[in-house]
Amino acid sequence: MTAVLEAPPERPVHRYRWAALGVILLVEVMDLLDATITGVASPAILRDLGGSESQIQWIAAAYTLAFAMLMVTGARLGDIFGRKRLFLLGAAGFTLASAACAAATDPGLLIGARAVQGGFAALLIPQGLGLIRLMFPPQEIGAAFGLFGPVLGLSSVLGPTLGGFLVDADWLGAGWRTVFLVNLPLGLLAVLAATRLLPANRLTKADGAVRLDLPGVLLVGLAALLLVFPLVQGRELGWPLWTYLSMAAALPVLLLFARYQRQLKRRGGSPLVEPSLFARRAFTGALATGVVFFGAFAGLMLVFTLYLQLGLGWTPLHAGLTMIPLSLGLVVGAILSGAVLGPRYGRRVLHLGLSVALLGSLGLWATFEHGGPGLTSLQLVPALVVTGFGLGLIMAPFFDIALAGVEEHEVGSASGVMNAVQQLGGSVGVAVLGTAFFSWAGSDGFRPAAGWTLGLTAVGLLIAAALAFLLPHRARPHEDGAH
Repeated sequence: MTAVLEAPPERPVHRYRWAALGVILLVEVMDLLDATITGVASPAILRDLGGSESQIQWIAAAYTLAFAMLMVTGARLGDIFGRKRLFLLGAAGFTLASAACAAATDPGLLIGARAVQGGFAALLIPQGLGLIRLMFPPQEIGAAFGLFGPVLGLSSVLGPTLGGFLVDADWLGAGWRTVFLVNLPLGLLAVLAATRLLPANRLTKADGAVRLDLPGVLLVGLAALLLVFPLVQGRELGWPLWTYLSMAAALPVLLLFARYQRQLKRRGGSPLVEPSLFARRAFTGALATGVVFFGAFAGLMLVFTLYLQLGLGWTPLHAGLTMIPLSLGLVVGAILSGAVLGPRYGRRVLHLGLSVALLGSLGLWATFEHGGPGLTSLQLVPALVVTGFGLGLIMAPFFDIALAGVEEHEVGSASGVMNAVQQLGGSVGVAVLGTAFFSWAGSDGFRPAAGWTLGLTAVGLLIAAALAFLLPHRARPHEDGAH
């Protein structure tokens, strides 16, 4: 969810709201496809462009890191300049950055284009949910949000499979570049449709803050960079002293950010994040849980696809098709949790999901060891289904439960922070688990490296389960059914 301001209840209903919702879902699909499709293509990119193992990690981490650094900023800019305007800017920039990714001639250019792509995604994605609240009457908001689960779940199924298909198809000799070129027609369609269908809006001073907290943006971005950069580069550079100092410096910079936000609020300014959130144990516990869980999830996805291709020699399409049972399990778990289990059992569903995902990751480890170099996709199906089902149980109710620990006036700011933490957790997970995988692969080989990394993933899920006890017992009730 993003930091948005409630429109007055007497606002007129937008005539093209359901068609406009289709445009918003389209860009959500573009973002999710981009986050999942590149993992399958990474080995092909490395073979074509050259580069180091850390650069494979940066292809994924640059996108999510830029997204995390600018997510809350993107939501605030929508409040200032109008959500439709920022939506169009983000969609156009995302599409152009995708073209730049496809045209990259060396790993550095690709990583830079990925960072730009993530930055524009951070401008684009926060506007969608705010526009839904603007367009739909209260009695329809629940139905509008209800479409997100199936659509995004289907995207998670298609991402790895589509990526493998596009790389293997090698249309016109484009190879891996087609995983970025696929965004061009989708992005152009989104821009044209949004111009016609989305309502224009711009908030006034009476509606909320109209100034961007630029020092806050710089501080939170610096903290994220201080943490993720040495995690990705440290192994390749031999872990010099500055890498440890950089990671250690991230915490005081975050504390400085929190202090500055409180001071800015007392002076009557417009802080990037509502300062009172930092004093709420339930919310800070949710942040810690989110970083660890989403880190384990993103790292698992990267390492799994890398092992299938680099360790077992499978084609990108073979690796992508193998991921389908995990994605289907995730969709089933998310639907069951969101519709039935989450509302009834609350936080206990998170612990159930984390336990099931932990067992699934250990099952993958055992399958790798038992199957050896002759491993088949069929042998992986049971563990993949269990892992995906556990992940789905967590993802559907997590944000609602996390937001139950904040006051009503803090929900907008808190939801923006939670989305940023999801992206930051993904960057940290790719950095930590990717570094561990390549370190162990260099000394012990790919199969032991995959096993030990899955064990590390299980440890992360166990830590997330312990941290989840800090979360509220149940989600915040929604009078209109919105999330």
